[in-house]
Amino acid sequence: MSKKKLMLHEFYKMKAEGRKIAWLTSYDYPTAQFAEAAGMEMILVGDSLGMCVYGYSGTIPVTMDQCIVHCEAVRRAAPNTFVVGDMPLGSYQVSDEDAVRNAVRFLKEGGVDAIKLEGGTRIISRIKAILDAGIVVIGHIGLTPQSSGQMGGHKAQGRTVESARMVIEDALAIEEAGAQMLLIEAVPPEVAGFIARKLKIPVLSIGAGPGCDGQLLIVSDLIGQFTAFTPKFVKKYANVAETVTKAMKEYVSDVKSGSFPSDEHCYHMISGEEEKLEDLIREYK
Repeated sequence: MSKKKLMLHEFYKMKAEGRKIAWLTSYDYPTAQFAEAAGMEMILVGDSLGMCVYGYSGTIPVTMDQCIVHCEAVRRAAPNTFVVGDMPLGSYQVSDEDAVRNAVRFLKEGGVDAIKLEGGTRIISRIKAILDAGIVVIGHIGLTPQSSGQMGGHKAQGRTVESARMVIEDALAIEEAGAQMLLIEAVPPEVAGFIARKLKIPVLSIGAGPGCDGQLLIVSDLIGQFTAFTPKFVKKYANVAETVTKAMKEYVSDVKSGSFPSDEHCYHMISGEEEKLEDLIREYK
């Protein structure tokens, strides 16, 4: 029996009933297949693909075209999962019109169910414009990687009363603007938990503690595939990097020693064709 895709009203029901939402990033067909099979309720095709797929030092270089291609692959792999496209830097900062145009691309070309964009009070007009186009919007506050340069780097937010007030004000403004969900990143659980209780919309956490209505992790962190660094809030459930590297080392060793390929890995002539092959080979000697 195939998994049923949850829609927006069902996430609101989960919040009301205290049932947690499981959200994971994915960037390709195989991983998205695994996520759907595992029962993931939401998949984010995050601009974190810049680091996890392309090896960039951050998310800044990621383009709309790259995001769309990865959204298409994820949608094909996970037709029964709520998929969110992550709007990259430059796709919504210039104007409301630009924001709507690119959000529409995510739906028409990428096949997503919603879009996510970073920022609080400063992007309210963008949120409203995209909503007016009939598109589901998820806000993202706290640590916002696209604007981390203004924050002095990838640092947790809301750790002082003054900073916490800013995060809370951003959350309130995003809900008032009409966004249907909110992601909070790298904020103390006391602050994020208060916001989750205060807002009517589902509030999801990535490094913002257990008091939110659900959790998000980067798949490459969860499975131990990304090795450059591991954020404090990550729990590794596997060590793919170690497993894959070990397998590749064994392959190199087998090739060098001549033990691979063995006879079991070879195709053989159809019965009765061996003698004809010998005749063929003699023609070329």
